[in-house]
Amino acid sequence: MLCLMWTLGVSAQVEKVYDESINPMTQIDKAVEAAKASNKYVICQVGGNWCPWCLKLAAFVKADSTVNALIENNFVYIHVNYPRKGASKELMERLKNAGRFGYPALVVMDEEGNVIHIQDSSFLEEGKGYSQEKVARFLKGWTPTAVKQTANK
Repeated sequence: MLCLMWTLGVSAQVEKVYDESINPMTQIDKAVEAAKASNKYVICQVGGNWCPWCLKLAAFVKADSTVNALIENNFVYIHVNYPRKGASKELMERLKNAGRFGYPALVVMDEEGNVIHIQDSSFLEEGKGYSQEKVARFLKGWTPTAVKQTANK
């Protein structure tokens, strides 16, 4: 029984998705370069491995085929680590103080690296997780095609 409990405990551990060893400014710069080269936008999921809802959102995005396809086809998706202590003023300025909404915060950047939207992820929640319908609606509204069509009207 003890062995079974230990096994369940290990398998229940959540994957850490935020790389705390990389410079987030460099990470964003590389994502912007990749977005520009592929005609996509960037989504920075700002948070940390310390945030249960951040890890839930990352797992949801990975597991949900509809949401995953929307991201894969339209965005360069990165997890930007926000350290609980000692957060860079430069990083928060670049992300337009995205943390004011709590974590995770989703920052949409255009192919030039300009912040065009900050999404409070609490509006994407449903029960103890995330809603495919709400997340997909958010993503569809911020694809490069959707934004550029709106701008041309």
